Amino acid sequence: MAWDWSGLPASLNLGITAFVFVAHLLVAARALTRANRAPASRAAWVAVIMLAPVVGMVAYLLLGETSIGRARVERIEHAYQRMPSADDEANAPRAVADNAASLFELAGSINGAHAVGGNRIALLGAPECPADQPKRDCLAAIDALVADIEQARESVHIAFYIWLDDHAGGRVADAVAAAAKRGVACRVMVDAFGSRAFIAGDRWKQLGAAGVKLLRTLDDINRLQHIAFSRMDLRDHRKIVVIDNAVAYCGSQNCADAEFRVKAAYAPWIDLLLRCEGPVVRQIQFLFLSGWIPETGEPGLERYPDAAAPTRFAEDAIALAFETGPITRANAMSDMFVACIYAARRELTIVTPYFVPDESILRAICAAPRRGVATRIVFPQRNDSWLVGQACRSAYADLLQCGVEIHEYPLGLLHTKAMTVDGAIALIGSANMDRRSLDLNFENNLLIADERAVSAIRARQDAYLSVSQRVLPEHVSAWPFTARLVQNAVAMMSPVL
Repeated sequence: MAWDWSGLPASLNLGITAFVFVAHLLVAARALTRANRAPASRAAWVAVIMLAPVVGMVAYLLLGETSIGRARVERIEHAYQRMPSADDEANAPRAVADNAASLFELAGSINGAHAVGGNRIALLGAPECPADQPKRDCLAAIDALVADIEQARESVHIAFYIWLDDHAGGRVADAVAAAAKRGVACRVMVDAFGSRAFIAGDRWKQLGAAGVKLLRTLDDINRLQHIAFSRMDLRDHRKIVVIDNAVAYCGSQNCADAEFRVKAAYAPWIDLLLRCEGPVVRQIQFLFLSGWIPETGEPGLERYPDAAAPTRFAEDAIALAFETGPITRANAMSDMFVACIYAARRELTIVTPYFVPDESILRAICAAPRRGVATRIVFPQRNDSWLVGQACRSAYADLLQCGVEIHEYPLGLLHTKAMTVDGAIALIGSANMDRRSLDLNFENNLLIADERAVSAIRARQDAYLSVSQRVLPEHVSAWPFTARLVQNAVAMMSPVL
């Protein structure tokens, strides 16, 4: 390998060449030896670095690591130590089905919580409505959220990846501002990138002027001191609302209209939002504060999840809330997906917009039909990410060959992330089946074992399926060679994206 630094003195030329050569080897060695990296990711990064030395080194320094900074990690760990345990043995469920018990154990090991019973969990919108009416479901979800904020007497805690100043976003902002003015402690945190337009607009000022405490999360991640061996595109993808320590919302929905005007070409966006009451609200509150306290340092909040004893409901839904991200153990979200897939005995239905699975998830899905599990996946027909769309379709041939049914939703951007297992267990939340959610983003998810709640989620999945188009093996085999070449090339590089 040689570089030609034309016009420089020979000694300086030699020195620069030697420096770049050593730096090149060190970056390649770092990519090869970094802990908790999948073999495919190692191979992809080393190939990029060796084949395109300068570009590869720069790309690795900007995108190759998932560090959020030592100081931030220390703040988060300190906050966890000061907060009460996320566990809640007093509200342990009376009984858990065999195939659900191990899933709750695995989910609980991520943040130290355990499954809790006595919850009431409702899917907002009308599960029986046709899936081509996403505006109706979105409005129903926002109506419920605004009504609860209007009834708040003590606190409103909100975390969204994307908050837009549109009809839905404006209604929520107005309700939060009004709550703050009547003395309710309102705290709002949004991702600095995903909600950048909202932060720069009048609504952000409105909330601040009303007395709402505001936080832009990860707003320093792209500063110069963080660039080396970090990623500039780490995101806080969580979607959480907790009101008065009594009601919580979680799911895939951002604070925006279904028209989602920042990407209107793919609208409507179809989402799923759950309203939760009972002991699981304490866990969701813990997830919010574990993001708020380390960034703001606000004192006196550590014990807030225990400020009120949770109400137990006769519906007795069993649930566990957990979060994953750059500081949780490696492969936590991937392990959760894989465990849920293998827990299926009769039926597995997956809805996800962004499907770039790691090897373990892909192999688990492919194995499901061979175990006698009826397996169906629903993707959006048009994806707002061209790269993700290409990588997703590269997996179609393998999935179809193994007996997986693939369906494409044609009526908008199907943004729901929902997995149901045997009609009895559901995994709902913000996490997609792609590398961003598996390794990079802060995500929150809810594992549910409840016949009523899961039946409603399952009905919503059926509504998506009722208008989707099934992809058959002959459709994939008819794709031109160039299409398959692009798809496989993008998928091959997905570990570095």
